[in-house]
Amino acid sequence: MAAFSLADIRARIARFPRVDLIHLPTPLRKLDALTAELGGPEIYVKRDDLTGLAFGGNKSRKLEFILADILEKKADTVITWGSLQSNWCLQTAAAARKYGVDPILILFKSYDLPPGFDGNMLLERILDADIRIREARKGKVATVGETIGLLNEIADGERKKGRRPYVVAVGGSMVAGDMARPLGAVSYMNAFAEMLEQTTAIGFVPDAVIHATGSGGTQGGLLLGAAALTEGCRVIGISVSDEKEVFLGWVREIAEAANETMGLGLKIGGDDIIVLDEYMKDGYGVVTKDVAEVIRLVFRTEGIVLDPVYTSKAMIGLVDLVRKGFFKKGERVVFFHTGGTPALFPNRDTLVEYLKS
Repeated sequence: MAAFSLADIRARIARFPRVDLIHLPTPLRKLDALTAELGGPEIYVKRDDLTGLAFGGNKSRKLEFILADILEKKADTVITWGSLQSNWCLQTAAAARKYGVDPILILFKSYDLPPGFDGNMLLERILDADIRIREARKGKVATVGETIGLLNEIADGERKKGRRPYVVAVGGSMVAGDMARPLGAVSYMNAFAEMLEQTTAIGFVPDAVIHATGSGGTQGGLLLGAAALTEGCRVIGISVSDEKEVFLGWVREIAEAANETMGLGLKIGGDDIIVLDEYMKDGYGVVTKDVAEVIRLVFRTEGIVLDPVYTSKAMIGLVDLVRKGFFKKGERVVFFHTGGTPALFPNRDTLVEYLKS
C-alpha cells in the first residue's frame, strides 16, 4: 500500500504559493509505434514539452512555484545560469517577463556552437534578457559551487543600482541563492501525482519512469512522488552531464530537502536513486551520431521531436535498456519529455551531417 494518497499529496503541495504559467495537465500518450518497433515494454510519453510557456519544457512547472517566491520576496530581477542553449534560462526569462521581473542570464560555453543568436539564445534576445556569456568546463554543467560567487557579485552590483535581485540555481533544483526551499522538486512531485492520476484512469501504475537528469530537481521530485504514491515504481535518471557518483549526491540532497519541507518522513534509500551515466557519451551538449539517429527514430515513428541535449540522450538510454532486456515484456514505462527543442536549430549542421548516411 502506498504511503500517501493522491489527495493528501495534492493538499500538501497546494500549501505552496504558485503563479499561473502553463497548461496542465500535460498529455500522456502511449507510443504504439515505438513500442512495436522495440518489441519490449509498453512505452508511454508524458508531454512536458507541451507546457505552453516559450516552446514548453519541464522548467516551467518549477517556475510556477519559483516565480511565486520571487514575487513574494518583492524582487524585481532574477539572476540564474545555464549553458548556451539552456532551456531553463529561456523559460526563466519568459516567466520573469510575464510577471514584470527583469532576467539576467549567465550562459556558460559548455560546448561549441556557431557564433550568433539561434535557438534558445535567439528567443532570450527577443525577450531582451541581459545575457552574459562565460567560459566553462567542456561537456559539464556549471555547478552551484563554481557559480554562486559570480552570481552573488552580480547581485551585489544590482543592489547598488537600487534593484532587488533574486538568485536561483540552474534548473531551479538546488536550495541555493535566494531559493530557500526545494521548489523545483516540489513541482515534480506534483508532476508525478498528475501522471499517476492519468495512468490510473486508464488502468495501470507505471513500473518505471525514465527521464533526462541534468541538475537533479526533476529526478528528486519524481523520486519522492514514486516513494510516496506507489509501491515500487522505479525512477531512472539518464545523466546528460556528470558521472552518476556526482548525481547520486545531488538527487539525494534535493529529495531529502523536499521530503523535510513537505513533512513526509519518507525513507529514501541509496538503492532508490537510479542514475545511469553511460549515455552522456562525449559530455553535456555534445551531439553525436546516436543523438541524431534517435531523434530521427522517434520523429519518424511517433511524430514527436526530441531535443539534442536532454531528451535524445534519455531516449538513447531507454532504447538501449529495452534492447538489453532491462524491462520485462508487458511492463509499462513512462518517458518524461522535458522539452528543449529550440536547441535543435543551432545544431542543424551537425545533425544533417550525421543523418546523411
